[in-house]
Amino acid sequence: MEAVLARMRVLDERLPAQDGVAVFNRVYLTVTQALHERIGHGGFPDPERAETLSVRFAERYLTAVESERAPACWRPLLQYRRHPGVRPLQHALAGINAHIGHDLALAVVSTCRVLDCTPTALEADFHRVGDTLVSLEERIREDLMPGPDLLEVADPLTHLLGSWSLERARAGAWAAARLLWTLRRSPDLAEEFEESLDAGVGLVGRCLLTPTERRPSGRGCLAAW
Repeated sequence: MEAVLARMRVLDERLPAQDGVAVFNRVYLTVTQALHERIGHGGFPDPERAETLSVRFAERYLTAVESERAPACWRPLLQYRRHPGVRPLQHALAGINAHIGHDLALAVVSTCRVLDCTPTALEADFHRVGDTLVSLEERIREDLMPGPDLLEVADPLTHLLGSWSLERARAGAWAAARLLWTLRRSPDLAEEFEESLDAGVGLVGRCLLTPTERRPSGRGCLAAW
């Protein structure tokens, strides 16, 4: 866990504060540090299993934002990270959408292979890590939510916030992990499903990053079609 925390700290120091990736990274770093402490203090019945899942999970995010060719689910955030019409809250939600909607399922499968177990054996740890992700979303909203005078019913951001659900994303990640595990002996089908999952999560991310301020706009979610 220390290695992934170190990589997040490097990103935090290197990226401009208003960069969309930096916005997500700051919050994720704080929550990952808390998770690391919880694992170290006996917050999980099997610390090794919980840490393996957490590290595999975090590594997918770090690899995506550090690579030249990121998965489709991360590309909207990387493309719109400096767009003047996209708010910090949107960047953060797009990051958590990509991380949970795509990365979490693949991290579960990867952990099962490393530990030689099934997803069922990881279910309790999955839900405990998921509880930590709830705190991630809560922190994102607390730190980045505009004041009441800015977030009105007519504000497009109000609609975007209501269109995405962490609980639905978690449930979808668990279902995707179980399906990928079932498909492990059919590599072609597994690859096809992974590509479909990646593209679908990327489309949601692009919609979450639709510019909501009256500034030069990008192509928004319609660009994914």
